[in-house]
Amino acid sequence: MAHPLHFVSTEAIKEALQNNDPSLAVAKIQELLERENNIPLNIGITGESGSGKSTFVNAFRGIDNMDEGAAPTDCDETTMEVTPYPHPNYPNVLLWDLPGIGTPDFPADKYLERVEFKRFDFFIIISDTRFRENDVKLAHEIKKMEKKFYFVRSKIDIDLQNQERSQREFNKERTLSKLRGNCIQGLQKAGVVSPQVFLVASFDLQLYDFALLGEILERELPEHKKNALLLAMPNISLEVINKKKKSFHNNIKYWATASAAVGAVPVPGLSITVDVVMLVGVVTQYVLGFGLDSPSLKRLSNRTNVPYNDLIDIIISPLAATKITPDLLLKVIGQVAGSVALIAVEEGSRFIPILGIPLAMGLSFISTYNILKTILNMLAEDAQSVFKRALGLNTSV
Repeated sequence: MAHPLHFVSTEAIKEALQNNDPSLAVAKIQELLERENNIPLNIGITGESGSGKSTFVNAFRGIDNMDEGAAPTDCDETTMEVTPYPHPNYPNVLLWDLPGIGTPDFPADKYLERVEFKRFDFFIIISDTRFRENDVKLAHEIKKMEKKFYFVRSKIDIDLQNQERSQREFNKERTLSKLRGNCIQGLQKAGVVSPQVFLVASFDLQLYDFALLGEILERELPEHKKNALLLAMPNISLEVINKKKKSFHNNIKYWATASAAVGAVPVPGLSITVDVVMLVGVVTQYVLGFGLDSPSLKRLSNRTNVPYNDLIDIIISPLAATKITPDLLLKVIGQVAGSVALIAVEEGSRFIPILGIPLAMGLSFISTYNILKTILNMLAEDAQSVFKRALGLNTSV
């Protein structure tokens, strides 16, 4: 089903151009971009001190514990107040590092009220051992408030290492199943109905249950929040990258519709001028969503110890790891087979009596659609190559 906001914005763009106000049209296009990428998502992260909350907050945002803007992890009790940490590429997505429940300032029966629970879309309760009485109390309180919560058992990699050292016949899958089962049984005995427990190693989110947690969150979030979560998710698998690609692709028709609205106004040369401004914004979102901007690639390099230049070397698109300008984008568009000729036909068609404007609308839609689809495919392939290189996988696969 089409989002009504897209049509409202498209009509506003068309009206501005009909009134010979291209600057207002550009502003409306930017407004549409900002609206699309500013749906708020607030995630509450709680648990006892030392459970790995801050490391999880950092890992989810794709940053290392030592990076600028990281949640601090080097003190005994770092979280004494409710602290928001925005995603570096999507500041509308906030992970809130919450104080541990049961302290004098945050007693269990007043906890949600003190942290202003209404602002949160869901809660993640983290423990690095078994879930304790205060975790269970919090789960019951969250359920009373009709909010979603999920249990994350952290530091699984350390547990596996310890178990392997102590067991003569170590079996990884059996050990993981036992750890998960023990957590679920403990929570059920404490009165938590059908607890969802996810095993996570924050330094290696592609392992264990983090991908499953992402799928559950995506399924249970309201429709308008799902995309915000997806784009903010770290690239932990090729499947996540493909989901992002599909999400971006689903919106191409809306940008092409906006382009067609511009094409309906018989002002020679105006369509491509406004289209490029729009396209720069859209393609920039592709780059950020796939983590192909320079800051994201540098953070990935730091986390994986893969040299930054090694990641850059396997990237094909000239739009990655650089500032996207209208001139650069026009140059790339010029390399997209047939697009320049199609744009030229679009501009010429404006002078065809009666049929000129409808024809221009159709051609503008087609050219914008094809340009964005081609660029999206290139950037998605680069994101897959970077993911494989960062994990030491065969990039030719």
